[in-house]
Amino acid sequence: MSTRFVSVDRNQPLLLPPDLRDWVPEDDLVNFVIQAVEGLSLSAFKVNVKGTGSAQFPPHMMLSLLIYCYANGIFSSRRIERATYRDIAVRYLTADTHPDHDTIATFRRENFEAVGACFLHVLELARELKLLKVGMVSVDGTKIKANANKSRGIRYDRAGELIEQLELEIRGLMEQAEAADQQEGADGQSLPDEIKRRKTLKAKLEQARRRIEERAKKKADAKRGDYEHKVKAREQRKGRAKGCHIKEPDATPRPTDQDNLTDPDSRLMRKNKRSAYEQSYNAQAAVDADGSQLVLSTHVSQCASDRNELVCAIAGIPDSLGRPKTVLADNGYLNEEQVRTLEGDGEENKMELLVSAHAEAKQLRRKHDFRPLPAEEKKAPEIRSAFVREMKEKMEREDSRAKYRLRKQTVEPVFGTVKKWMGFTQFLLRGHEKVSGEWQLVALAYNMKHLWRMQYAPM
Repeated sequence: MSTRFVSVDRNQPLLLPPDLRDWVPEDDLVNFVIQAVEGLSLSAFKVNVKGTGSAQFPPHMMLSLLIYCYANGIFSSRRIERATYRDIAVRYLTADTHPDHDTIATFRRENFEAVGACFLHVLELARELKLLKVGMVSVDGTKIKANANKSRGIRYDRAGELIEQLELEIRGLMEQAEAADQQEGADGQSLPDEIKRRKTLKAKLEQARRRIEERAKKKADAKRGDYEHKVKAREQRKGRAKGCHIKEPDATPRPTDQDNLTDPDSRLMRKNKRSAYEQSYNAQAAVDADGSQLVLSTHVSQCASDRNELVCAIAGIPDSLGRPKTVLADNGYLNEEQVRTLEGDGEENKMELLVSAHAEAKQLRRKHDFRPLPAEEKKAPEIRSAFVREMKEKMEREDSRAKYRLRKQTVEPVFGTVKKWMGFTQFLLRGHEKVSGEWQLVALAYNMKHLWRMQYAPM
């Protein structure tokens, strides 16, 4: 029996087709991204209007390149540059041009306004296609690692100790340098570099202490209004009814307060009690729960808790898309002030808030639970807050439970897709403002790919 194989001759010269579209299907994601981005106004981009220097890469092409690569799990500017040579779809997108990694990184840092404009443009496109309606919205957050190592974190008290130690070392090195200048043949060439390194580290530690002090002051100022209100209420009471003395907010930093020298805006966070602490950000998203699963708004918090993030998440939904009628959120968002703010006073602005009144996952046990049974059954804690009782009663209604079940089916799969499918588990940029822009870019790439799948590959 004779066996035949396809001829594979790697020495055979291969010419790319005269038209690169011959190698890219018409319904490919890259064509969808190009068409969506081309609709943006040039005014949304940061360009050199003077036209001086080398020719600029078209901003629409650069944004399409970022979106397409992020949607396919390519985040590093060096890997994106390499993709312009290796990936046929990327090569078609750039028309066989190859922006270097520095150009790509600079464009990404400077064009978050264009990312925001494109984010809105894609949502409006989905609404025109009858794929999006803002009626029910799910809100949740996820911890994403910062571009910083937690070993570069420094406590307030330890920073002060190191500053004193460095001052002594710098003084000693200065004396050695003076002695070396007076002695013939003494080699003092390395001393200036040693002094410079210590002065640089000392300056960084002093900046870290100042940032910690500023945060402590802001925290105290935020509590000042509540403190004054409680003091006035106490003064109006008489005798024993006055109660204990109300402590004034302290603007002094705690010795254990920390700051990170690599990314000062990041914070130590952990996903849950079983996870380790990491330098992270709390990435928030509001997702359409009426079927499309498109991200409607994004923002990044420096606080590990979701308690104060609900208003910001809903306020971030563009006004042109409309106001949601129902908001679904887990127990981490249970905050009376935030809920009352969103509920509104009038019937026109009435919004239904369904926020879990207790952590169900911690209280319910599976039928065949692998964990050992508790020694004694714990009684549920007494609910003293009228607001929590009200929310608990609302969540026990059958219609509320039916709506709330959609939360985990809508917003949590988005985070799973971003982290597992797209592979985005760590920010590349540093600083709260840049990280916020990058998170919106990730959401834009997700929306673009998800909208393309709904249109061309319905599930």
